Amino acid sequence: MARRAAAPAGPLGDDFSFVSPVAKYVLFFFNLLFWMISMVMVAVGVYARLLKHAEAAMACLAVDPAVLLVVVGVLTFLITFCGCVGSLRENICLLQTFSICLTVVFLLQLAAGVLGFVFSDKARGKVSEIINGAIVHYRDDLDLQNLIDFGQKEFSCCGGVSYKDWSQNMYFNCTAANPSRERCSVPFSCCLHDAGQAVINTMCGHGMQARGYLEASAFIHTNGCIDKLVNWTHSNLFLLGGITLGLALPQLVGIVLAQLLINQIRDQIKLQLYNQQHRADPWY
Repeated sequence: MARRAAAPAGPLGDDFSFVSPVAKYVLFFFNLLFWMISMVMVAVGVYARLLKHAEAAMACLAVDPAVLLVVVGVLTFLITFCGCVGSLRENICLLQTFSICLTVVFLLQLAAGVLGFVFSDKARGKVSEIINGAIVHYRDDLDLQNLIDFGQKEFSCCGGVSYKDWSQNMYFNCTAANPSRERCSVPFSCCLHDAGQAVINTMCGHGMQARGYLEASAFIHTNGCIDKLVNWTHSNLFLLGGITLGLALPQLVGIVLAQLLINQIRDQIKLQLYNQQHRADPWY
């Protein structure tokens, strides 16, 4: 007897969904976390900027860190907002916007890293320019002053190329016409400090620029911060690579989850259209 052909499978029920709840809510909470972080960044940046009294604050840097924090925070807020709402509402347009923005940010970071490695000499020149500008404006902004002092103490260095770079600052300038009491001095952060010293002598750098390298090296760090920074970078490539990977990994996860969710939503739309067509079919 001839075998009876199997009946074609009917359309899937309305309760079936291609959209994975795991992918949907992982992407949602992933974006929600960075959305809240972005709001904190904006708040801190605005607060820091309002505390600035001078418009020329941090003028030596490419941009005021407070303004940079606000800009990065706003961009992160907008991108993660698209990810949050797009995943929760299963909106393909918002998810595509989120995925494209993350991809652009990732590629820009990758390009910056490659260019910085290829044009390391120009990058060194830019760092030198920033450090020399920071020396000139050392007394103009308290935040900048604290940043320079922290860097010089952390890297045990003084100035850009050497301690005599502090002559570029109007207060530490060695010319006879300089009436400042800090003439020919260097900041206290350049000084060699005794670990057991309870009180820091803030005048320890007085007159050090007028001394030779050997004589000054008994009291202060004479090596510049540029070479120290370059050497530290070369010695901590694995650490920097790990930090870079730590920043790139969440972006890649977000892109993959967004694309996965987009494909699932499209399959769900096709299923709904298929079901609607079969309901309208009189032979269904």
